[in-house]
Amino acid sequence: MKPTDFSFYLTGFLTKYLPGETGASKNTIGSYRDTFILFLRFLRDVKEIPTDQLTLSMVTKNNVVEYLDWIEENRRCSTSTRNVRLAALHSFFKYLQYENPDNLLEWQKILSIPVKKTEKKTINYITLDGIKLLLKMPNSSTMAGRRDLALLSLIYDTGARVQEIIDLTPSMIRFDKPYTIKLIGKGNKARIIPLMEPTIKILKVYMEEQGLLKISANLYPLFFNNRKEKLTRAGVNYILTKYKNLARKEDQTLIPEVFSCHCLRHSKAMHLLQAGVNLVYIRDILGHTSVQVTEIYAKTDSKQKREAIENAYVDVLPHEEPEWHKNEDLLSWLRSFNK
Repeated sequence: MKPTDFSFYLTGFLTKYLPGETGASKNTIGSYRDTFILFLRFLRDVKEIPTDQLTLSMVTKNNVVEYLDWIEENRRCSTSTRNVRLAALHSFFKYLQYENPDNLLEWQKILSIPVKKTEKKTINYITLDGIKLLLKMPNSSTMAGRRDLALLSLIYDTGARVQEIIDLTPSMIRFDKPYTIKLIGKGNKARIIPLMEPTIKILKVYMEEQGLLKISANLYPLFFNNRKEKLTRAGVNYILTKYKNLARKEDQTLIPEVFSCHCLRHSKAMHLLQAGVNLVYIRDILGHTSVQVTEIYAKTDSKQKREAIENAYVDVLPHEEPEWHKNEDLLSWLRSFNK
């Protein structure tokens, strides 16, 4: 069967345009691919359009809007997920504007579909005492415990995203002073993060035990499972959940029931802010594109707000007894007024 124009352009978009021209990461390309897998499934099951017969002329704004409604209502996806799927579709139809302008009007109609407003969630983070408790949980007398301590310490110390930790190799750590680590973030952007000496000591013990300090191991995964494969997101979350539950048995007030790896990132940012670190430096450590993204931490930190207000507070309220209090006739009249 002859390939359709839709399959031709979608293949070019995923295999050439995204990795070659935009430099999109594997995770982004995987997310976009998943969006189109669902879109094709929707067209097949709901609109009864077979995938092998789908052409660009069959893709309309109405179909896209119905697809977005379908993933929210039938698949119970959140508004945020809907917006992620829409972003992937928008990227494809921006690409088509130049690669296949024959249906330009329809592409622009699809590009006019707005993202939905989402409820802004509060940042979930824990105190320094909570971090200390969590890092006490791994059993350092076992090999698995030493790996887990190194993993959790590094996530917190660097404020890294989970995927950034998963993608680490031994070559990305500098053990000469000043200690640093290179993280590869969104859009394959690299950044250098300072490492503290206590974390370096924990890492050295773990890496020496695993043979990761050898030059031949430079490109091995820094953290791996029993099959010597790098950890997955699910694997890292499993480790965190294990120690979160242990810590909660010791003190539920310090560790919330809902606590993810990203909460460690939030916690690091909040602790840096509370220590007086400039937002610009926190932005660079977290790998944010703009300091405006980082400002959310300043808006969240009510303790810092209160201290700033208290430090700036000037007492302007009167402390002397008002004149009318000294006027017995006026005072008597006011007390009897409207009785």
